[in-house]
Amino acid sequence: MKKMMALLLVVLMVASMTACSSDTGNSSAAQESSAAAESSAAEESSAAEESSAAQESSAAQESSAAQAQVEVMSYEEYMAAELDSEVCVETYVQAKQSYYAEQQTATLYTQDQDGAYFVYDASISQEDYDKLVPGTKVRVTGYKAEWAGEIEIMDGTVEVLGGEDTFVAEALDATDLLGTDELIDHQNQFVSFKGLEVVASVDEANGNAEVPFLYNYNGSGTEGDDLYFNVSKDGETYTFVIESYLCDSTTDVYKAVQGLQIGDVIDMEGYLYWYEGVNPHIISVTPAEG
Repeated sequence: MKKMMALLLVVLMVASMTACSSDTGNSSAAQESSAAAESSAAEESSAAEESSAAQESSAAQESSAAQAQVEVMSYEEYMAAELDSEVCVETYVQAKQSYYAEQQTATLYTQDQDGAYFVYDASISQEDYDKLVPGTKVRVTGYKAEWAGEIEIMDGTVEVLGGEDTFVAEALDATDLLGTDELIDHQNQFVSFKGLEVVASVDEANGNAEVPFLYNYNGSGTEGDDLYFNVSKDGETYTFVIESYLCDSTTDVYKAVQGLQIGDVIDMEGYLYWYEGVNPHIISVTPAEG
């Protein structure tokens, strides 16, 4: 009987060890399968990251190559370019109109020895914008556009070249060009007008009164807005403007226009902007010499 019991215990022990061995084997296989799956997932993730990095690198190279293909143009080539085409010019800052810090864009009046470029809302950091003084050389890449007759570069970027290569334009006397087809050939250039007479502007917002200047084009504005005033030459009347972003209400020219009277004869300097015809942005007004 004792032998039978001993034999039975041996059989039970062997069965138990076999079951444990089987459970251990199953657990080991499961662990090996899980490790293999994790390894495969890691390899796939790594491959995906490498592919994404390669695509980004390729896109950056293509973008860089595309930028490199935009060659620097002469003024003549720029003017001959189609509207909406990509253009690239090297030019010199003459004045800064405005800077929008939130979007980091600037509007600039620029010129070289052959012609002028109005750069509208172009990307530039605040740090680089602060470096721009009259004469600073810059490279502008963007798109040639037209708005109400004004030719400009928009959706662009400004790269500060700086250095000793500087240029500040002298004012071109455009007085005798008023009323001629030649005037537009000097669009955006720094110009002067001499001996023009201030004539009445009609204040539509205040009973059509005749006044020497207007806040906004129709008199609907207040101090701090753009100033519009009319001048006459050879019986023709032209509307000039003090662009408040360029010359605000604290500047001498703004105050000078506020002090004008109908019949005053004045000399002026400014930038030959265009809006449905000649509409210079004036930066200086003084009594006419002589």
